[in-house]
Amino acid sequence: MEILIQMKTEIRQYQAQDLNDLLSTWEKSSRLAHPFMAEDFFEKERYNIPNLYIPNTDTWVVTVNNKVIGFIALIGKEIGGLFVEPDFHGRGLGKKLVDKAKEIHGNLEVHVFKENAIGRNFYDRYGFEFADEKVWEETGDILLRLELTV
Repeated sequence: MEILIQMKTEIRQYQAQDLNDLLSTWEKSSRLAHPFMAEDFFEKERYNIPNLYIPNTDTWVVTVNNKVIGFIALIGKEIGGLFVEPDFHGRGLGKKLVDKAKEIHGNLEVHVFKENAIGRNFYDRYGFEFADEKVWEETGDILLRLELTV
């Protein structure tokens, strides 16, 4: 006999009490998607998220059974960050977050590292298209700019 476990999901705006879960989600998923990055990248971003990014973005979280397991940070129509707990990849939660961003802003854009195969595959499946590329000066890695036109 198979037992089905219901996942109660909700998308809502970020709240201050979400920070620890958000940082945990970011760290796990970022390390998985960015194995090519040096440790100082993660240290710097761990500081920047609560001190620079969150205060300057419109951040939405996805919860499963009231626990934050993913988020999207928007700077206008740009996706500044999209992360979902690796254990929840492939369940449509990242898509729900981008759907929310699309509902708010319509056309979207995102920068994703060329070496981030997880992110590139996700955005490709969603329908984002290549716009251009540049070198991220901090590390020398190639950043792709992708656009979604609705």
